Parts: sequence; structure tokens; C-alpha cells
Amino acid sequence: MRELLERHYGYLFEEELLNEIEAVGVCKKVRQGETLMDIGQSISAMPLLFSGAIKVMREDEVGDELILYFIEKGDTCAMTFSCCMGTGKSEIRAVAETDTELLMIPIEKMEEWLSRYTSWRRFILDSYHTRLSELLETVDTLAFMKMDERLLKYLRDKAMVTHDDVIYATHLQVAHDLHTSRVVISRLLKSLEKEGKIKLNRNQIKVLDL
Repeated sequence: MRELLERHYGYLFEEELLNEIEAVGVCKKVRQGETLMDIGQSISAMPLLFSGAIKVMREDEVGDELILYFIEKGDTCAMTFSCCMGTGKSEIRAVAETDTELLMIPIEKMEEWLSRYTSWRRFILDSYHTRLSELLETVDTLAFMKMDERLLKYLRDKAMVTHDDVIYATHLQVAHDLHTSRVVISRLLKSLEKEGKIKLNRNQIKVLDL
């Protein structure tokens, strides 16, 4: 664990804080597609990612989902901490986009470190700022971009966080992520393929225009 901490967070935190993180953190491996946190679930810990990527989503009253942002290695999800400061219940769903290794930090320690370590406070505030920027980008995408533009951006974002230009997903899974129908996504994917921006295979989408 110490080697992973040093590699991904050593440049952020001082030795004393790294020692505390190592003492209380619990390593966890999450397989692709596994739910790390669900809506309404009580939150007792916050993740620090060592590898992989986590997809963070919201759900409407009829169960349709919408992607808010991705968390990558070296990141955390400050929204989980925000929820704990309020109801203590998760308002998001976090699902492993790829096989992911992370460290779970108890919430009570996180609050304590805010007052004790400037580096930790800066890390949490920077995380809030990053997540807010990504949320605003999501709002802009929904409000101002056409569905074909949203789809291409979604594919590029997934390729970026997975470090793979091949997206392993069905048209239905893509439709769920973008809060639309499979028929619409299939039509737009075929159109993007004709434009030379992607190449379609069975349950695979290769992004050519990165």
C-alpha cells in the first residue's frame, strides 16, 4: 500500500499524513461494472483511487441514469464527503468503469484532517473545484450540444479515462449513460461511422477521431 500511496499521492501529502492514511485506509479492488456506492446508501468512507476509473451518475424518479463525471487514479469523489456533511446518504451512484484499485478512508478521519493538514484541505477543495467544473460541463453539454455532439464527446471521454480507444459497450448501455433511447444511439453511431469518426464492431466502438 505504501508504494501506491507514494506513487499517486506522495507529491500532494506530507509524510505525517501519508502515515495516517496508511494506518486507517482499507485497500479495495472493484471489478468493472461493480457498484461501489449506490443512491441512498449510508456513507462511511471516501475513496482514493490508485488505478482504474469510476463512473459517477445520478438517477431520476423513473430510474433513468445520467453520467455526471469520471474519477481517475489520483482522484477522489468529494461529493461523498459533501453528502456526509449533510444527510450521510449518497446522492450519487458510483460504478467501476474499469477494474479499479482504491483506498477507502473513514469519513471521521477526513473531517479531522481538514483542520490538521493544509495539504489535505487543499486536496479536498481542489477536488470540489474539479467536480464542479465537470458538472458545469455536463450541464452545458445537455443544454447546448446536439445529441450527436454529446455522443462523440461521451466516447472521447470514455476513451480518455480508460486509456483505450476501443469502447466495450452495447448501444443500449451507451443510451442509458446518455439518457436517451437505443434507437437514437444506433442511428447516430452509424452516422458517426460514415463520417469516419468511429468504427463499429459487435459490442465495440473504436474511436478514430480523438
